[in-house]
Amino acid sequence: MVDSGGIIAMDGQALMSTPGAWDGAAGSPLDAAHAAVAVIGAHGVVERWTAGARELLGYRAAEVVGRPVTSLLAGGDAGTPVITERHRVDGCWAARVSVRHHDGHPLELVVRALQLAAVPGEPSWLVVATEAADWRAWEREQAVLRALFSQSPYGMAVMDSQLRYLLINPAQERMDGVAAAPRLGRRPGESMPGGDGSAIEREARQVLDAGVPALALEQFRSAPTDPDSWATGGHVRSGMSYRLQDPSGRVLGVCQTDVDVTRHYRARQRLALVNEASWRIGTTLDLLETARELTDVLVPRVTDFVSIDLVDAVVRAEELHPGPVDEGETLRRAAHRSIHKDLPEAVVQPGEPSRHVPGSLPTRCLRTGQAILRTSVDPAEPELVADAARAAKVRQLGIHSAMAVPLQARGITMGVVSLARWKNPDPFDEDDLLLVEELVARAAVCIDNARRFTREHNAALALQRSLLPHGLPRQSAVDAAYRYLPADVQAGVGGDWFDIIPLSGARVALVVGDVVGHGIHAAATMGRLRTAVHTLADLDLPPDELLAHLDDLVIRLSEEEESKGSLAGGSGVIGATCVYAVYDPIDRRATVARAGHPAPVISRRDDPVEMPDVPAGPPLGLGGLPFECADIEIAEGSVLAFFTDGLIEAGDRDIDTGFERLFFTLAHPDRPLEEICDTMVRTLLPDRPHDDVAFLIARTRGLPDEDIAFWDLPGDPAAVADARHRAGRQMTAWGLEEAAFTTELIVSELITNAVRYGSEPIRLRLIRDRHLICEVSDGSNTAPHLRHARSTDEGGRGLFLVAQCAQRWGTRYTPHGKTIWAEQWLAPPAGQVA
Repeated sequence: MVDSGGIIAMDGQALMSTPGAWDGAAGSPLDAAHAAVAVIGAHGVVERWTAGARELLGYRAAEVVGRPVTSLLAGGDAGTPVITERHRVDGCWAARVSVRHHDGHPLELVVRALQLAAVPGEPSWLVVATEAADWRAWEREQAVLRALFSQSPYGMAVMDSQLRYLLINPAQERMDGVAAAPRLGRRPGESMPGGDGSAIEREARQVLDAGVPALALEQFRSAPTDPDSWATGGHVRSGMSYRLQDPSGRVLGVCQTDVDVTRHYRARQRLALVNEASWRIGTTLDLLETARELTDVLVPRVTDFVSIDLVDAVVRAEELHPGPVDEGETLRRAAHRSIHKDLPEAVVQPGEPSRHVPGSLPTRCLRTGQAILRTSVDPAEPELVADAARAAKVRQLGIHSAMAVPLQARGITMGVVSLARWKNPDPFDEDDLLLVEELVARAAVCIDNARRFTREHNAALALQRSLLPHGLPRQSAVDAAYRYLPADVQAGVGGDWFDIIPLSGARVALVVGDVVGHGIHAAATMGRLRTAVHTLADLDLPPDELLAHLDDLVIRLSEEEESKGSLAGGSGVIGATCVYAVYDPIDRRATVARAGHPAPVISRRDDPVEMPDVPAGPPLGLGGLPFECADIEIAEGSVLAFFTDGLIEAGDRDIDTGFERLFFTLAHPDRPLEEICDTMVRTLLPDRPHDDVAFLIARTRGLPDEDIAFWDLPGDPAAVADARHRAGRQMTAWGLEEAAFTTELIVSELITNAVRYGSEPIRLRLIRDRHLICEVSDGSNTAPHLRHARSTDEGGRGLFLVAQCAQRWGTRYTPHGKTIWAEQWLAPPAGQVA
């Protein structure tokens, strides 16, 4: 009988259910289609017995129907049955019992009993049983499935064949940011915000129709707060969709699984960004460009705004010392970048001083040399209250997190990188800080390299400027213009050079040379040769003799360099070419010699452009071969072009084409010289010449006849007084009475020296130019010497007096003797610059 408490009475014994549902769903061990099923009538008598029961216990229906169910228990009719875990839940009884198999061995069963409708007071029961071992195995599987669905970090959602949600686990609910309950029974497109729901539904439909699982390694799902970008609150998932079928192949629906791989994805993106930064930062040795490259890498993928402030000494490429940066150190904004073009965050512009109040993030970062992370920013913080401009930006834009990272390399702190987020809702975290520190460290090395290069480059430029003319000297022989274009634009130095050297007698030397090679080594060699040319020019040597001496110098330099090269394992060979011309504005002639260098080109007003026939001497440094001069008559107003071979050989064209273009650019010599230079650059040179280029353009001038006076004198002591009187009268005629006494004294001493120590013919020449020039020529090659006469000597003071009265004096030799000259400074007329 059955009592009110639900106890099945079986000869004084009882069965009670364990808590839980029926658990007879398809596929479970208690599925009626596979388990042992029996119907127990009133008084515990077996009324029905299924094939499953026969298979489980070994009894045929005829053997058990009509008998008490207790006869199957392990204790038999007289024994005590083993009945455990008896409970009742939701009208279903469950128990674990020990029964006796037909073969006699005991079996432990899990039993479920459900009361059937019957005559009141005489209930019958539907009993389903299975082996306890099978039941325990199934329970373990179910526990795993329940844990996987409810506790797993992987999101799971099950949809039916109409793509309506049936099950959504908590992990999926958290990932989607949408509660599960309102979505059950609805399709993804109906229950998911934005475009994610439609995408999920399309993928599920494809899987449902094709039956082929879909694997998505990376899916970008937007967060509800910002559906536009995964990087600002979105997530990256790795998901899979597969079709659900029963054992018969009937389609039941679709299951989708997702795992949030946002952290892994962002870590991979960070590594990719670091790799990208290795080739994007430091592409040049320009310090400010390197800073801009760092800002380009950081915005927008890491931050919404970044600024780079450098110590002023870094910008000036000065030497720095290790250690922290004092709060009083001047900072200068090197670069900044924002997600908006109008840079709403910036309070200073690049190049301007960037001042930070004491205690601010950048100041503390520089003082400590440590990166500082702020996951939240409050405008009411003391350092922002003290900095009204920046506090206003924080309030205006809603900046919510910031960080400051020092720019450090080789133990030196060079500046600070400040970052801020306001559009990106995610605050900076430790991973962001590590990423920025890595990027800034790489950029810091590049910036320090740029600083060191700039410092060395400035030193090289200072050397180059000291080696090249600082400006064209003042002289009356020619008007000139020039261009100097080194091939090594980074170093700014090269081996080409040019010069205009004033000589005695109002003459001028025009020089262009070319040292083999580029860069600082060629520039240093060029400086030595240029100095040598100046020294030799001061000796008033003819062009061919000057080049011969220069050739000897280059040979010695080459021997020195070869010796150094053999010790260092390199080559020290030096090669150079040069053209040297001396132009005399009085007789309007030029004497030219060249050593392996192109001859100058002459453009006269009324004649075609031509290259005069100047004997081609060997390049400097070969030795053993002579140099020859050419004497060329040049009309006043003609243009001479001196140049290096880089001008006519630029652009990989043949030399004839180069000369044709050069002649074309010089066709109108009456144009301004600067215009001619610009035309030559545009016509003859590419944007980036592969060789150094230097050229010098000179328009000849002539001294008027009225500014020149000369007299031939006899070798008689009486000629001294006559020469002095003639010079005095000429000073009066020129309006130079103030210089008459000094001039007469110089003339007297020089004529006396020529009469006493020289030979005829003797000539006195006075030249009025920027200086008053007095020249005395004679037929002797005897060199005059300046000496200090003793107090008892009656002579020997002539040249000493000349040296004291003249601004400068000297001697030059000619084919017919020598000329001693002396120059006096003349004050320019009112309104004219000397």
